Amino acid sequence: MKTASNAGRMKLMLDPALFREDVSEVAARLAQRGTGLDDLVHSLQTLDAERRRVIPVLEEARRAKKELGGQIGRAKRAGDPAEALLAASKEHTTTIETQQRSLDEIEDQRNAILLKLPNLAHETVPVGSSEAENLEVRRHGMPPAFAFEARAHWDLGPALGIIDFERGVKLAGARFTVLMGAGARLARGLIDFMLDLHTGEHGYLEVAPPFLANTDSLMGTGQLPKFQADLFKVADDWDLFLIPTAEVPLANLHRGEILAARDLPLRYTAYTPCFRSEAGSYGSDVRGLIRQHQFDKVELVALTRPDQSYEMLETLTGHAETVLQRLGLPYRIVVLSTGDMGFAASKTYDLEVWLPGQQKYREISSCSNTEAFQARRANIKYRPEGKGKAEHVHTLNGSGLAVGRTLIAIIENYQQADGSVVVPDALRPYVRGLEVIAPG
Repeated sequence: MKTASNAGRMKLMLDPALFREDVSEVAARLAQRGTGLDDLVHSLQTLDAERRRVIPVLEEARRAKKELGGQIGRAKRAGDPAEALLAASKEHTTTIETQQRSLDEIEDQRNAILLKLPNLAHETVPVGSSEAENLEVRRHGMPPAFAFEARAHWDLGPALGIIDFERGVKLAGARFTVLMGAGARLARGLIDFMLDLHTGEHGYLEVAPPFLANTDSLMGTGQLPKFQADLFKVADDWDLFLIPTAEVPLANLHRGEILAARDLPLRYTAYTPCFRSEAGSYGSDVRGLIRQHQFDKVELVALTRPDQSYEMLETLTGHAETVLQRLGLPYRIVVLSTGDMGFAASKTYDLEVWLPGQQKYREISSCSNTEAFQARRANIKYRPEGKGKAEHVHTLNGSGLAVGRTLIAIIENYQQADGSVVVPDALRPYVRGLEVIAPG
């Protein structure tokens, strides 16, 4: 399995030093992620030139003031006049204060720009502007062949009395849904099934995190400041947002910490509801349960050493696949192109499950390696072999899986001619032995 070289890893961290060392390559690789970034890169270059101008002046003023401090001390001890020395020291103090303010302003502007820049894509990611350039990696399982016309979940669910779209709208508005009876039981069973699998067989530690996160946490994983419009913020003066995914609290568990190399990798899993405004997606996938403002998900997060992160990406993706395999759901895996990846990702695999009612594969999990992008923002480091300079860890995340979409896939793939739905064998112990969800 190919892993990133040390040089490659350094180029994927968005270290500010990159814009001094190899700005042309960084600019070219950022261009792969989309348009509109050239002006930001140019602004960084301008700010860096200002920074290089200010720092020598500041350091020289500090050096001169320190030297004058010694001279003033000696003059006072000897009883010699020190007025001229004091005046010169005051001038240096004014210079220091002025240049420090300039430097602080430059740093603030530079950091504000860096927070808007996406991660750089790994060299194995296909270059493209949209999902059209995504590459299929493999498929698993065959789509079911029905002797009748397959129905979509938005018809099957209401007919079975397990999905109620109208009452969801009445209670909260568009893109909210109520699961009833066997539908609610199925969702709860899926959560328990996934958590048992990931903790019992895959080695993840289960976490029950807050469903709210502060600004620092959302900055750490990259939702803020760029994607604030996608978040639901708590009203008044609370510095809290409803979490868009459990990735946010899990990846921030060790924010500001230095971990021991012997403790890596760390693996965490959590069930949480997720809340997203889906700003800009109106008119896209709004029918049924595909794109909701609130949905349940079991998340997987790993923190690793840099030289292990791409092996972990394959492992984590395999853990998400296992859920689909145990449930007998056909799916495929695609690697996302540079233009289709998430903001923080350096490489992403999407798992797409087959939905007979729509006659297409639809995303059910995204598994990403963000390399040091999130760790740099959240200041999560480790000390190699317990000594030497601390380095940033690499963070990975993936859905293991999205509960609502898994429920959809079961309903559509296990539907029968009479409108009933067979419950997969692996899930029956989690739904009190229920074998078939029947109409009426």
